[in-house]
Amino acid sequence: MSIPGIMGILNVTPDSFYDGGRFLTEASILEQTEKMLSEGADFIDVGGYSSRPAAADIPEMEERERVVNAISIIVKNFPGAVISIDTFRSTVAEAAVDAGASMINDIAGGNLDPEMFQTVARLKVPYILMHMKGTPQNMSSQSQYDDLIKEMLDFFHQKIHLLRQFEVKDVIVDPGFGFAKTIEQNFNVLQDLEKFSILEKPVLVGLSRKSMVWKTLAIEPTGALNGTTALNTIALLKGADILRVHDVREAREVVKLFTSLQHIVNA
Repeated sequence: MSIPGIMGILNVTPDSFYDGGRFLTEASILEQTEKMLSEGADFIDVGGYSSRPAAADIPEMEERERVVNAISIIVKNFPGAVISIDTFRSTVAEAAVDAGASMINDIAGGNLDPEMFQTVARLKVPYILMHMKGTPQNMSSQSQYDDLIKEMLDFFHQKIHLLRQFEVKDVIVDPGFGFAKTIEQNFNVLQDLEKFSILEKPVLVGLSRKSMVWKTLAIEPTGALNGTTALNTIALLKGADILRVHDVREAREVVKLFTSLQHIVNA
């Protein structure tokens, strides 16, 4: 049995929904990276473009400068860290990989940049393929589906087939909780998470402090850690391979308890 991985979130943005503005200086980037690595993060996911609903669109150069600066700081001080670049822009992805990132996490699944798949193929790095419709600016109005799970699986099948044509084999799928999906639809996806095993790819789940947690509980994102832990536990039981989180220590505890249970079940 493989142990589920943990991806720690490092948003170097002023406006992300939970941690915007917290990690803009070299000192804060170093402190947070050291904290996440010491708590057991397998990957550090660096993002310079806020994808919260209705977030402002920023110029490509600004995003690139944010992430390249952060990645350079991390590589210099933590040369063993595995860094993922969270972007839907191929030029930003390439600059980030040149700076030291070794994985591309694309919220748009290639839909917002026609050069993304070709870039991933050329760079020969793992690719996280997320499901989203529309853009961060309009995705909240894109949640109409005739059959949500079927349409998501069709999306992934088509994209994986295209990536295979580009000879990109190291693909991770992300259902995209909160992206062009209502709260009820998010829970439907979580309920049916096992169905994504048909894709025969690792499944990454990003539930951390999202609105399906805090709006359901009628609290703020700052109080959504306990709810996040509960949903992460459910996700692992339903087949998640990687948890993408703001709070690494708590996620590592969930994984440890889950794997202890699995050892008993599989004994």
